[in-house]
Amino acid sequence: HVQLVESGGGSVQAGGSLRLACATSGHPHSNFNHVCLGWFRQAPGREREGVAVISSDGITYYANSVKGRFTISQDKVNSTLSLQMNSLKPEDAAMYSCAAGPFYACYSNSWGHGGSDFDFWGQGTQVTVS
Repeated sequence: HVQLVESGGGSVQAGGSLRLACATSGHPHSNFNHVCLGWFRQAPGREREGVAVISSDGITYYANSVKGRFTISQDKVNSTLSLQMNSLKPEDAAMYSCAAGPFYACYSNSWGHGGSDFDFWGQGTQVTVS
């Protein structure tokens, strides 16, 4: 049974930082080989959008809106995915979810538009920026 559990959300002032974590378990490739991991967000009234993804060999891709401010990383030993968010803006406020998918999900343009290639999703953690 695959589980993705996010943590680290909260409320922060504009310009502040938060670090999100996603603990994974039960994935067939729990050591993160041959998978694509990603962070997505959805604000009220808006469609889910991709924030950042990371391939099993560490290649990262970011949405233009977060480039230079957010950093995605993975800890293969502890099966944890992280998202360091700096210089937060009010428009970054959303429910953030982590997801896992096949390796090609990182190289498909679909990750930026909601992540249809991703198979497993966490419940999400709320980020509020005021």
